[in-house]
Amino acid sequence: MSEVITRLMEANLLAVFDERDPRLRAAAIAETYSDDVTWVDDDGVTVGRDQLNAKAAELQEKLAGLHFVKAGPVRRTRGLGFLAWEVRTPDDATVASGFDVAEIVDERIVRLWTVLNAAE
Repeated sequence: MSEVITRLMEANLLAVFDERDPRLRAAAIAETYSDDVTWVDDDGVTVGRDQLNAKAAELQEKLAGLHFVKAGPVRRTRGLGFLAWEVRTPDDATVASGFDVAEIVDERIVRLWTVLNAAE
């Protein structure tokens, strides 16, 4: 299960939220999340793959020219994954950071929480 958690957490960050191609992102969403995935962030609660996809696309528009990178290894325990990340400019200056926590059931993310770090 530890390899599954690592794969899902990395896919969540890189294959979904950092993916600009809508077809590739949709394929990654189908492989990464349950049909009724729940995502909680500062903007509220998003339910389902379609809503998650729409919010990911909206976020990418706001972050035009920026990209996500892992800010450390995936941490995991039974059915739970944690991954810290950064948002960087094309020249790799960090402009934001945070982390994701996901509950995983049957090799899919069923619940996801995104926490932004406070600006220093």
